[in-house]
Amino acid sequence: MIHPKSLQQRLTLFLILPVALLLILMGITGFIYARDLLLYQWREASVLKLQRAAHQVDMRLARVKDWMRIFHQPSSSSEIDQLHELAIEQLKQQEGVDHVHLAWNNHQPSPPAPAAARLSRMMQHMGADRPMMMRRFHRGFIREITPPRFDEKINHETVTLISDLKDESGQSIGRLEVALDFNMLIKDVRESGWWQSSMAFLVSDGGKILTSTAQEKRGSIADSSDPLEREIVKAMKTGLYGTILGAGHPPSEVVGFYKLQEAPWSLVMIAPGKEILAPIVHFRLYYLAIGGGFIFFIVVLIRIVTGRTVAAIKGVSQAAERVAGGDYGKLLAVKTRDEVGELIRSFNSMVQQLKERMEMKQAMNLAMEVQQNLLPRKMPQIRGLDIAARSIYCDETGGDLYDFLKTNGDNPGSIGIAVGDVSGHGIPAALLMATVRAFLKSRVTQPGSAAEIVSDVNRLVTHDTGDTGQFMTLFYAALDTARKELRWVRAGHDPAFLYNPALDSFTELAGRGMALGVDGEYVYRDGGMIELSDGQVLLIGTDGLWETHNKSGEMFGKNRLETIIRQYARTSADKILGSIIQALQDFRASAKQEDDITCVIVKIIN
Repeated sequence: MIHPKSLQQRLTLFLILPVALLLILMGITGFIYARDLLLYQWREASVLKLQRAAHQVDMRLARVKDWMRIFHQPSSSSEIDQLHELAIEQLKQQEGVDHVHLAWNNHQPSPPAPAAARLSRMMQHMGADRPMMMRRFHRGFIREITPPRFDEKINHETVTLISDLKDESGQSIGRLEVALDFNMLIKDVRESGWWQSSMAFLVSDGGKILTSTAQEKRGSIADSSDPLEREIVKAMKTGLYGTILGAGHPPSEVVGFYKLQEAPWSLVMIAPGKEILAPIVHFRLYYLAIGGGFIFFIVVLIRIVTGRTVAAIKGVSQAAERVAGGDYGKLLAVKTRDEVGELIRSFNSMVQQLKERMEMKQAMNLAMEVQQNLLPRKMPQIRGLDIAARSIYCDETGGDLYDFLKTNGDNPGSIGIAVGDVSGHGIPAALLMATVRAFLKSRVTQPGSAAEIVSDVNRLVTHDTGDTGQFMTLFYAALDTARKELRWVRAGHDPAFLYNPALDSFTELAGRGMALGVDGEYVYRDGGMIELSDGQVLLIGTDGLWETHNKSGEMFGKNRLETIIRQYARTSADKILGSIIQALQDFRASAKQEDDITCVIVKIIN
């Protein structure tokens, strides 16, 4: 199998090469068709030329034969004798007739006196060699036409038409001979242009040469060592006319022949193929030159067009590699309005959007870094408390918040723990989360209870959110290890729960409260007070923790959290938190995290 390594190779192999081969095939087919058409027209013209020349010879022979047939009318009356006399007279007057000779066999009975007198006068008029007596004959026919032979009396070649006269019993009683001047007979043939310019023959059916334009005198055309001439002899025995091409392209020689109708002869023409087929040869050269140039032009044109297309696509590919390396560079120039131009425009648009997205991603990464820095980098060291916390965002930035706040006062065992969840995700949620964190950090430095702190923060948040529709749930817990007290405020957040291993019981830290940013005049109240004891475990989280779903749509739930806390309650807070996160990941598996997750574990220790 052929596997092109580039688009240019693919286009060359599967487009340019097939088109070139198809054009060449079409050119060869067209040339063969045109050549055969020209050869057919040449054959028709050659046969027509020979036919015209043969017709001229046939016309001269036909006039003589017609008067001989009139003489062959059976003798039965005095009118017939006059007709015979007229036929003899007309034969003598035909163009090219040298002499007419009528001879009777001596053993035949003499004709009546009047007929004998007329025949004697006719013989004397004809110049017969000896006196002949008129005879009656039943029928006559032309027996043969002799080949041309030299007649010493008239000093040129003649052709003799011999006619036998027979009686009723079929015995020969006389013979009529008409001698024609051979040169006069074929005068028109010899004066024709093709006879003078080509090698031509007048041959008998057996191939004997009667006359020719060749300087070499031969007895038969079949005597030649040329296989083409021997082939023409065979063709003359089976057809009335035809043409034969010799070997080669163009053939070295071409032969045409045509049989006469009035004599057992044929006209044969042999000519050089380059001269006779010169129009076809010239056509072939012009056709190859023009066709080759045409194919070359088409292939070059396709190569240029495909080359430009490939160059444009290659430019896009190289630009894509640069973009993949982080170099957005300049936009590609759009030079066409076709699909390639549309591809470049789409690529430029994609690069612009990708650049914007990359800048946005960088901003998001920066925002994530800033937000991560806002979260506590290490857990606070409070005597009597073991604390662990973690936030897992589903996007680069999130709206979950957890923080540990040092409250106003000199009690080192006092700490505020805030866990919040902003509606939505992304940058807006992160901004609101950072704002609430700043408000909390600023407010806890001032005197006031947990409820007063949350109320003041709510008023500030509501002023900022206005009509944006954003809000934030918050769970704020105030722990005092010196007094062993826990107070909390629930601002629309899910209740936290406290596990007491001594009683193996969970207490839900509920209470009334509205989310921050909804009503700036809302006054929050403490959810209650719980006396702390050794070993208790406090879990404060966001809804993304227990509302995590697996692929089947099943929710993780709070029961699984209680089971894990009960199982690892005697371990450290960090171990409890790690077990919860691992169980959560195993439960979700490959399912997508749909919400931010925040979990704070506080364990009471002596």
